[in-house]
Amino acid sequence: MNQNEIVDWLLEGDVAIQYQVYRDILGTERADLQQRITTEGWGAQFLSKRNAHGHWGQKFYQPKWISSHYTLLDLRNLCISPNTPQIRETINLIADKEKTPDGGVNPKETIKNSDVCVNGMFLNYACYFGLDSKKLESVIDFVLSQSMPDGGFNCQKNRSGARHSSLHSTISVLEGIEEYLRNGYGYRKEELEKTKAQAKEFVLIHKLYISDRTGEIINPSFLRLSYPSRWRYDILRALDYFRYTQTEWDERMLPAITVLLKKRRKDNRWPLQAKHPGEVHFDMERAGMPSRWNTLRAIRVLNFLKTNHKTPNNHEDTIDTSNAGFTTA
Repeated sequence: MNQNEIVDWLLEGDVAIQYQVYRDILGTERADLQQRITTEGWGAQFLSKRNAHGHWGQKFYQPKWISSHYTLLDLRNLCISPNTPQIRETINLIADKEKTPDGGVNPKETIKNSDVCVNGMFLNYACYFGLDSKKLESVIDFVLSQSMPDGGFNCQKNRSGARHSSLHSTISVLEGIEEYLRNGYGYRKEELEKTKAQAKEFVLIHKLYISDRTGEIINPSFLRLSYPSRWRYDILRALDYFRYTQTEWDERMLPAITVLLKKRRKDNRWPLQAKHPGEVHFDMERAGMPSRWNTLRAIRVLNFLKTNHKTPNNHEDTIDTSNAGFTTA
């Protein structure tokens, strides 16, 4: 498929895909498409699964992946309208009912200490959907208390005493901090900016997937392109985060970019390589097949790097955006 055909194929997908293609690849904000996410396609399907008690699944975190927590994360990643009332109702319910003495949201009454990974994801969707700033302050206090000396985060720090950060936890917290700052919240802003920079450096020190101590791949799953990511880390999730935050080119991104390019199919699309096991409301895509989610995310990452002249001069194996209508907003 040539580039115009890929765009056409993407635009044949769900309205949430269409909205992000126009915004991130074609450089056009389509508010009409965003509004339609609430009434058709995947967005409408997710909303229809909400129960009378105000939650998806049984409650905040049970069962995976149909609980309120992961459904709200899915809805945020669809880029559904931030003003969707039933979503805001559920987030307020979580903020009011699910906190523990350490200030974090905590899905299990039997576990004393909150999970920083869960709280990072909570910040991501709670800030996107405009939760009141006062309800976020204790979560911010908890997240900042969990920053580790190496710059990242690990959900086991306050449970089993982990001493080295986890890419899984770090990317979730980075996404949450970014959404908090992007939406104009001010509480402990300067500390969060510093923490964000340190956590990004933690990811870059590992070249997105390589041990800084042994030079080996940390976990083969980091190289498999999955979607939705849930709480799990992979290189495309990290690269898309760097794009979203307009991060300047760093040579340490190159190994992950090289892996991403090698995963491109002969038809110039990217596959869905893996799905994380667990109950789902419905499947957005099938594993092993060409993936609109992964193709969209890969193209917008590569376009961002190329348009902003952040790839090395000798690195020519990128999607050529010339004469194909590929532009970056």
